[in-house]
Amino acid sequence: MTSENAIGTITMVGSGSASATPDIMRVNISVETRAQTVADAYTRAGDRAAAVIGSLRADGVAGRDINTSGLTVRAETVWTEGNREQLVGYIAGTSLTVTLREIAGADGAAKPSADGGPAAIIAHAVEAGGDDVRLGGLTLTVADEEALMVRARDAAWDHAVGKAEQYVFRAGRALGPVVEITEDVSGPVPQPRIAFAAAKMGGGAEAMPVELGEERAVHEHPRHLAAELSPGLDRASHSRARPRNRDEGSELDAGE
Repeated sequence: MTSENAIGTITMVGSGSASATPDIMRVNISVETRAQTVADAYTRAGDRAAAVIGSLRADGVAGRDINTSGLTVRAETVWTEGNREQLVGYIAGTSLTVTLREIAGADGAAKPSADGGPAAIIAHAVEAGGDDVRLGGLTLTVADEEALMVRARDAAWDHAVGKAEQYVFRAGRALGPVVEITEDVSGPVPQPRIAFAAAKMGGGAEAMPVELGEERAVHEHPRHLAAELSPGLDRASHSRARPRNRDEGSELDAGE
């Protein structure tokens, strides 16, 4: 500072996060069939896919939540003696992206199979499609990501202001109005915990337990919060302006 009454700025970085139990699951279910002709392979794949879709709809999955995401037909070949490629048949496949909603129960865990939970819905679809069904993984997310980000922004703001108050208190200054806010969002960053337990695969497919965990939104809000600094305080007002947050590892950029 050039003088005791100089007006400078303090620039702080605030970060915040918020967590919520996922309430949406997206599952990739595919069908792959083999036959001697393209027509037979394609027809069989269509029949298996129709059985999977019928099972999903019977379990209450809406048509808008079942999307065809892939369709393939290709030749199947093998290498014979003499390095010759021989055609042995054709492979047809189709992929479905299935969205399961309201998957969490009142206790925050996945709904049990008896209540039509996601594990039961997936098991029924696998059973309906038979040995030609493949599962390509799943993702967990929340329906209202914006509400999660609002909470993360609030936490980031409080974090930045708390650090600014700490430093101006130490400097014997007063925190003035905010003069600039910039935002850098890194998220939401899903960090679901997914646990699978072994399931018997006898006559029918049994439900495989799914743990929902949490999804976390991380927000750098403000990336830089710049505020004016007013002249020094007397000790009485200084004590009233004690900071709410004492995060010692923060970056400080005070103007001259």
